[in-house]
Amino acid sequence: MSNHGLTRRAALSAFATLALAPAAALAQPGVRLRGIQVDVGPLRANVGDPTAAWVEEALPGLLEQALGAYLEPRYRNGAVLIAQIDFVYLGPSSGGTGPQGQSQDTIGGVLIVHGPRGTVPAETPLRAITNYYPMAVDQPLRVQSNHDRIVALAQAFALWTPRELGL
Repeated sequence: MSNHGLTRRAALSAFATLALAPAAALAQPGVRLRGIQVDVGPLRANVGDPTAAWVEEALPGLLEQALGAYLEPRYRNGAVLIAQIDFVYLGPSSGGTGPQGQSQDTIGGVLIVHGPRGTVPAETPLRAITNYYPMAVDQPLRVQSNHDRIVALAQAFALWTPRELGL
């Protein structure tokens, strides 16, 4: 009777391993992207420039760094990742309600993966948050301070991208 129980356990264990195999296969390093594009059209419509221009300038390079292991520009059957940025919210420059007067900055958008034949196998929403600690020097240099905050948001967005895509 105990052999019958071990055989059943072994069969259930093998079945569970096979059931989880497709999920593990999706996250294998065989995923290849042939390109990365950044679409700031919705952001530009919402807040305009220079914010949209700063995101458009910073995000492509940061995404290439974050996804470098999966990027092969010459691979014709690879997918194209489009990072569509919908909004950016900068908390108060004078300080917020967080510890040490920190403000919360947020960037949000959608990661769209276009397959090799133009199909859209995945659309993944992504929101990244950073904390801003106001400093006295930021007040006279408000434009530079806001630029730095936007770049920090773009970096957070890029760093979350591989995880949200399951890579």
